[in-house]
Amino acid sequence: MPVSDGPTIIKKYANRRLYNTGTSSYVTLEDLADMVKRGEDFTVKDARAGDDITHTVLTQIIFEQEAKSDQAILPVSFLREIIGYYGDQMQAMLPGFLDNAMKAFSEQQTHMREQMDKALYANPLKREYYRKEEAARQAGLGATSYRAAAEEDDLDGMHTAAAGDLDDLRRQLRVLQDRIDNM
Repeated sequence: MPVSDGPTIIKKYANRRLYNTGTSSYVTLEDLADMVKRGEDFTVKDARAGDDITHTVLTQIIFEQEAKSDQAILPVSFLREIIGYYGDQMQAMLPGFLDNAMKAFSEQQTHMREQMDKALYANPLKREYYRKEEAARQAGLGATSYRAAAEEDDLDGMHTAAAGDLDDLRRQLRVLQDRIDNM
């Protein structure tokens, strides 16, 4: 994608087609969802009037993602609560609150992923296991014969060391779920 100073402009035409001016190609809502997941910044403009319709298009993406997902992200109770705030005197405060709540959740998610990586991938016993497996492979002993012997010796130690970290992650997940439920 060409480098630009600001967000990529996506033009939406009357026939509902979306045109990415950064790549000079037509895109779908799915493509825009992928751009969001990659952290690419874009603005959607009505091609005729020039109005910014980014909010509407992002809402449409959420609607389509929810419709095709086996497990919806937005619970019915949450949707009912949001609908209840339209026209309420607190409506103006809700976007800022939700934005801050999502930022906090994202920070916690990053922390949880780091903890998960630490527990699963940075475990010194597991690193030693893979180092020994690679040494056996280079020596021509075959990884499968080494793996069978190593699993007897090291697997119990790895599970014991990781169990505490996994219990901590489970506790953090419960806390986050409680926070989400309370929102």
